[in-house]
Formats: sequence, structure tokens, C-alpha cells
Amino acid sequence: MNDKIIIYTDGACSGNPGAGGWGALVIEPTGETELYDGERLTTNNKMELTAVIKALEFIGDTKLPVELWTDSQYVKNGITDWIKGWKKNGWRNSQKQPVKNKELWEKLDELSSKFDISWNWVKGHNGHPENERVDELARRGISELV
Repeated sequence: MNDKIIIYTDGACSGNPGAGGWGALVIEPTGETELYDGERLTTNNKMELTAVIKALEFIGDTKLPVELWTDSQYVKNGITDWIKGWKKNGWRNSQKQPVKNKELWEKLDELSSKFDISWNWVKGHNGHPENERVDELARRGISELV
């Protein structure tokens, strides 16, 4: 039996900006749950962030450690490294420009502080079964918009 929660997430966009979808696979000791949805006008980065946010919201107030996998370097590097500088610099990036998707980053920062999360990157579209599965969920989020 798992003594942790494993999460895989992905975002997709048809056009960037365009119709977008996000998907998440949450593997808990009691079973698996697939989550997905879409937005009519969004960006790929917003969908990548939304997938992680929705998955963390779904697991609630668990005390189990979380192993999170994303194929987005933007998400992984943003939450583990870049966000420290953004907050220190008043939500400005290294070019002194406002950080894009600030509201989503703030939400992710707040949520992730409640969990013991190990952040992991997996190469996308490379045959990894769970990554392919969440990619399919994200695309389902787009297709169900029409």
C-alpha cells in the first residue's frame, strides 16, 4: 500500500492562446482519480498551472507526502526556484516585468505550502504511461468544450 499520494499533471492548448484543457491523475492509497476540464480562451502555461492547482485542491488536507510529476519545466522551475525571486522582487521577473499568471502562481504557492511535495519533471510525449494518460485527459478537456 502506498504511503504517499502520487500526482501526474498536464496542460494542453489548441492555439496559444486558444481553447485549452488540463488533466490530472491522482493516485492515493485508496485508488486513482482522473480530473480534467477545459477553458475556451487560455494559454498552455495557464493550463499547466491549473492542472496542478486542481489536483492539490482535490487531495484536500492530507498529511501524506505528495510526489508530483509534470512535463512542464515552467511549472517545476517556477514553483521550486523562480518564485522566490518573484516574491522578493514584488512579483517581477528577472527582466523587471510583471510575472505572467501571477494569480495562478500565488494560488499554487499557497496550496503547495500545505503539503510535503517532491516536484518532479518527466519528458512529455515520450511514452511515459501516466504522462500520456494526463495528456489525453487534457485533450479531452479541450474536446468537450465543443
